[in-house]
Amino acid sequence: MVDEGKAMDDPRVYFAAERTFLAWIRTGLGLMGVGFAVARFGLFLREMRASEMHAGIHGTGLSVYAGVALVAIGVVVNVTAVTHHVRTVRELRAGTWAVGVSRNAVVLGLVLAAVGVAMGVYLLYLR
Repeated sequence: MVDEGKAMDDPRVYFAAERTFLAWIRTGLGLMGVGFAVARFGLFLREMRASEMHAGIHGTGLSVYAGVALVAIGVVVNVTAVTHHVRTVRELRAGTWAVGVSRNAVVLGLVLAAVGVAMGVYLLYLR
């Protein structure tokens, strides 16, 4: 059994919290990058279609909305990561940190699963 007071004084505990924080930041940045690419890819497809048909571009399509939603989710992930990291470091300093399931990870996983299902349904009916 590890003495809790010594574990909280161990810099490796804080380094682990820092690595977790940076992993969440990378996840948020990745979501924002994918969202930007999704939004711009729709614009690229519309431009290709317009140049083939020599017609104007009409609608913005679903890709812009999906891209903006992914960017927004990325922003929320980054803001949540900052607040969670600050709270975790405070709890580590006070010695009140307790092991538990990361609600942020569960919520993000469920949100992204719902987005994936919605995109799959959309693509299935788009054919």
